Parts: sequence; C-alpha cells; structure tokens
Amino acid sequence: MTYTPPKVWTWDSENGGKFASINRPISGPTHDKDLPTGKHNLQLHSLATPNGVKVTVMLEELLAAGYAGAEYDAWFIDIQEGDQFSSGFVDVNPNSKIPALYDKQTGVRVFESGAILLYLAEKFRAFLPRDIEGRTETLNWLFWLQGSAPYLGGGFGHFYTYAPDKFEYPINRFAMEAKRQLDVLDKQLEDNRYLAGDTYTIADMATAPWYGALVKGLVYDAAEFLDVESYENVMRWTNDVFARPAFQRGKMVNRSWGEPHEQLRERHDASDFDAVPKA
Repeated sequence: MTYTPPKVWTWDSENGGKFASINRPISGPTHDKDLPTGKHNLQLHSLATPNGVKVTVMLEELLAAGYAGAEYDAWFIDIQEGDQFSSGFVDVNPNSKIPALYDKQTGVRVFESGAILLYLAEKFRAFLPRDIEGRTETLNWLFWLQGSAPYLGGGFGHFYTYAPDKFEYPINRFAMEAKRQLDVLDKQLEDNRYLAGDTYTIADMATAPWYGALVKGLVYDAAEFLDVESYENVMRWTNDVFARPAFQRGKMVNRSWGEPHEQLRERHDASDFDAVPKA
C-alpha cells in the first residue's frame, strides 16, 4: 500500500505500534509528581533498556574498582505508565527519556546516557584514558555509538520487530545499516581487545548493551536474520564484556521482565543483589 503524506502532518495517537502510548510530538510534563530521593549522592532514574544498562554497568564497574563514592540509588521508571512525563523527571531530563541522573553532591542533573557515562568518568577519573590519544579514541567510539544506536533501535528494531505491519523497504534499509555497523565494529575489534584499544572504557560499556545484546540474540529476535555469528570479533568481544561480574550486575538493575534471576527492579545497596534468586 502506498502512503501519500498530507501537506501538514497531524498526530494520530493510535497509530504508533507497541510504543504508541509513550510517544508524542510535544515535550513537558503531563502530571505533577516529585522523584523519590535515596541516601546516596547519585540518584538514577532509569529502566534496563540498552541506554539504561549503560549507566548501571558503569556504576557497578566503578564500585568494583573501589570507588565508594559511586554508590547509587536506582529508581524504576515505568515508561509504559508514563513515569518519564512526571514533573520531577522532566526537571532532570526535559527530553523525557531514560536514563536521568541527579548528583546531590554537586547539584548537577545529567541526561542522555552518553553524557552520564562521560560525567561519571570525569567525576571519578576512571574508564576514560587521560592521554589525548586514548581519550580521543574512546570518545570517537562513544559518540559513534550515540549516533549509531538510533538506527539499530529506532530504525531496524522498530520496523523489524515492533511496527504493527512489516514493510520490505524500511526493513531492508535498516538491516543494511545494522550490518554495516556490525562490520565496522568487527573490523575495529580484529586487532583490538576493546573498542579503544587494550583498555576497557566507557566506549565498551556504552556499546555492549546494544550490539552485544544484538549478537547474543537478546533483542529484536534478529540474530539469524542478520547472520550475527559471522561477526566473530564482535562475538569474542561480547563474550568478554558480558562475562565481567560488574556488567552482569549492571544489566539486572531496573529490570522487571525476563527470568527472576535477571531482575532487580530497584537498587539502593550492594546487598540488594543478594535477594535476587539464583539461576
């Protein structure tokens, strides 16, 4: 069926597929509600999507490395219920997207996942090389991810998995882009253990929840369709990163779906993980 766009677009709130209820063409709060506040300086309001997992992995890696100041409260944001449109959330992130971080110690709000990773790396002087070459290469890949992931999620993932109808053109167009991105990663990882070289950095923490989850078959049910097994270097890197204990803890936080041993809806203390059932 051919679609002829009108001269002026108007919003059809019922025509949005799985996420119709949480997408809208205007910004700002829909209701007044303050965000909860915990005991730690770092207050994270999030959900265990790939963008949320980036940040909880970073926080768990900081704690594992001995940075006690990285203790955090992770509050669950139910996007299906519109928590991201509360006045409190909009105060921290006017874009109404998870994750959002508030640092009580500095009074700084941080939104957009890549910005949060950079903020934490600079605050704790960790997981971001200090030499200009290493720092630049790390930021190259961090910003590559921030620009590429919307093509994978909002492009390929949406049209292949979530759209109410499947159409050949957008699926083929974004499948081509997803495979090009995987090829970029595969070639970079051919001669490098991690994305920016021999050191594990925020670039890996940002990218693994997206492309690692993709090749593991954890998102979009598209592993066979995209022939992910052919990207051997990406598979090796993914297995390496996913095996890190801090990564395993981080991807559990703010998760309310999947197997019980994969879920920790909220995290306020390291001992919270002890209550998670064993696999």
